[in-house]
Amino acid sequence: MKKLGQTEVNCPRIIYGTSYLGNLYRELSWEQKLSLIREWFMVADGKVMIDSAGKYGAGLALEVIGQGLEALGVAPDQITISNKLGWYRVPLAASAPTFEPGVWAKLEYDAVQKISYDGILECWEQGCELLGNTYKPELVSVHDPDEYLAAALDAGDRQQRLKDIVDAYAALFELKEQGDVKAVGVGAKDWQVIRELYSRVKFDWVMLANTFTLYHYPREVIAFLRQLQQDGVGVINSGIFNAGFLTGGEYFDYRLVCADKPADKPLFEWRDRFFAVCDRYAITPGDACFKFALSAPQIQAVALNPGKPSRMAHNKALLDADLPISFWKALKNEGLIDPDYPYL
Repeated sequence: MKKLGQTEVNCPRIIYGTSYLGNLYRELSWEQKLSLIREWFMVADGKVMIDSAGKYGAGLALEVIGQGLEALGVAPDQITISNKLGWYRVPLAASAPTFEPGVWAKLEYDAVQKISYDGILECWEQGCELLGNTYKPELVSVHDPDEYLAAALDAGDRQQRLKDIVDAYAALFELKEQGDVKAVGVGAKDWQVIRELYSRVKFDWVMLANTFTLYHYPREVIAFLRQLQQDGVGVINSGIFNAGFLTGGEYFDYRLVCADKPADKPLFEWRDRFFAVCDRYAITPGDACFKFALSAPQIQAVALNPGKPSRMAHNKALLDADLPISFWKALKNEGLIDPDYPYL
């Protein structure tokens, strides 16, 4: 376990996502949620780190985390909580939540977006309340600033939204200066937005999502990773399966894809060839994606969101396991990995 960038935060190589605790796609029972939380500590060698957000179930995930940790008797110094801010719980006024329809199951609240100096502090305060009195986030960030910018109506609106984000970060860095949090970062699916914001905000850490995967790892991203490392910025890799597609799912980067559509056909052809090489070497696609996601030396950790406790022990064991060099060579020979990729 090493420090996250130049912060004082100890960072394990696996960080656990918590969206399932907020009823992502389906409602888990309290016992199922508690078993996920318990397993974090069963497989950990030291302090556990988790990633959550007020958006996850309109704050439900944060509530479950606080209640679950209390129920298991977890001391605050045994866990590091990262909370992505920007969504604020409000009463449910309709039959279903208005944010991300169809994504969250059986919620009792709705959520609205608040990204501004004052709005982000409101989200911070509410997040602490939802976690309870015992546990507080040590890491904070603005949630999905790329999506916030993408919703702009025109260039002027985008400029205002960019100011909103920068103002929100001013508030978060004040929290750090006051000692309320230890590190301020950013997470986004569009790495170019991270780079744009980085020219205005000097983050302690960044989280890339769906950006550095076995399928997608542009050279420009590798160059950006090297810059971040030189600047002492910690890097966390998430979305390493491209929303599950690389392991057999129906969604690619959260978009439903179909093999019959001409635009999607190359994705399925690539995956078929990838699966064939995995079968030849008796390696599961998920394990290959996991090892690739950590292959760049600039990446300190991966954020995973396992829905089953049994997967956590497997992932931990995989950290110290090496896949055959011949497997990586085969992927390069098949054109599935760039032959010039420098880290494998």
